[in-house]
Amino acid sequence: MSLSVIIPTRNEAANIVRLVRELRQYAAGHAVEILVVDAHSPDGTAEAARQAGATVLQAPRPGRAAQMNHGARHATGDVLYFVHADVGIHPDYAATISQAVARGHAAGCYRFRFDSRHPLLRLNSYGTRFEGIMSRGGDQTLFITRALFEQLGGFDERFVIMEDFEIILRIRRVAAFLIVPQDVVVSARKYETNGWLRVQVANLTAFSLFFLKVAPARIAHTYKAMLNYR
Repeated sequence: MSLSVIIPTRNEAANIVRLVRELRQYAAGHAVEILVVDAHSPDGTAEAARQAGATVLQAPRPGRAAQMNHGARHATGDVLYFVHADVGIHPDYAATISQAVARGHAAGCYRFRFDSRHPLLRLNSYGTRFEGIMSRGGDQTLFITRALFEQLGGFDERFVIMEDFEIILRIRRVAAFLIVPQDVVVSARKYETNGWLRVQVANLTAFSLFFLKVAPARIAHTYKAMLNYR
């Protein structure tokens, strides 16, 4: 099995080198390609990723869903692995994903833990071991076979946020979805900037609008207005 890791980026120069190096280091003995799909970052993300050993693509249009679809179109792997730039990858990722697919899981994600010991964030992390869709998220990374990804038509590019939840709902209608009983490490920067309660309220609002089938652009506008992205 060959694996293509696809990383959408926008101003992630501070994180991308570490991530690419981890992916390369932990891929030993496995066929893994690393594709960084950059949204024309002005901070040097693309060059940093290239120097770290990734193949860099420039996104034809902004938006994480569009970036990930663009990466998938250029990927050569049998399995696609979508990873956010600020995630700490699990050292056994290549073997674990290969074994999961061999056992019949066409898609799945990891649990996560934050790079913070704040008790409320530890509670959030604990919730990611459960099946509910509200316990999911792009920070948990997502692997999916190329065949299933193409069958589903990829990510819905109307969604600027919530694209990961939307595709997982579609995956679960047709395939076995695995929650890997291992953790990736997720940055707590959004919580450190905004506070736990403010982020939880924003997340709940986005979910509510999503399930009420509000237009994706309105969900994104509402969510981003509720948070400070400094």
